[in-house]
Amino acid sequence: MCDTCGCSPDGGAVLRKPGQNNNHVHVSDTIFAHNHEEHHTHGHNHDHHKGTSRQVVLEQDVLQKNNLLAERNRGYFEARNIFALNFLSSPGSGKTSLLEKIIPSLQPLFPVAVIEGDQQTTNDADRIHALGVPVIQINTGSGCHLDALMVNRAVKELDLQDNSLLCIENVGNLVCPALFDLGEALKVVIISVTEGEDKPLKYPTMFHEANLCILNKIDLLPYVEFDAGKCREYAMRVNRELEWFEVSAKTGEGLAAWQEWLEKRLAHH
Repeated sequence: MCDTCGCSPDGGAVLRKPGQNNNHVHVSDTIFAHNHEEHHTHGHNHDHHKGTSRQVVLEQDVLQKNNLLAERNRGYFEARNIFALNFLSSPGSGKTSLLEKIIPSLQPLFPVAVIEGDQQTTNDADRIHALGVPVIQINTGSGCHLDALMVNRAVKELDLQDNSLLCIENVGNLVCPALFDLGEALKVVIISVTEGEDKPLKYPTMFHEANLCILNKIDLLPYVEFDAGKCREYAMRVNRELEWFEVSAKTGEGLAAWQEWLEKRLAHH
């Protein structure tokens, strides 16, 4: 998987809490750890067919290990009635802005905690921390997605409450995060009207794996060439079970319907 998506096993994911810049936790025993020399030494004749086969086996092994740990995460969440959502999108679609808008409305009803994923900085975690909710930042280094191990370690650093909502904001990327189960209850993919209406067709795996799609920044529709109806049609073509919401994190338009959906899912989770 490292050779496929460009993630480096030497990237070293790190957990950080806002306001504690001198205190961080390294995520050890990463599921991506492997010896590159083991499958690319030069004291032999290269057999490209065997090399390809071995790479596929390694990728399958990585995903299998991740999925096993994801099931452990899921069991933990279910035992404590923690509704975990995995928010996925390309960079700049407005994941953090949406959380900033919706969390204050949910706080009086349910405890909320957030895991932020970015390659560097605690910028997003700082924004969520200002809302007064537990939050931890995962810096993935050169990694392009979160994995079940990172989430497992992050959860141990958070004081999660029973009967609560856990929002996991994944690294901005519409490719690799779709492949990695974190133990979440649902995947939420967010796209914005500035990205192009054919996004679901260009990145079908993400939309096929998602349970819910949120079209954000609809306040910009009068100013961009974007057909929201066509985008929804493309998304449904990929995944007919996909739930769909159109919102603006800036103006608040459409957020009431999404909040109602969240409250119902939390109440019956």
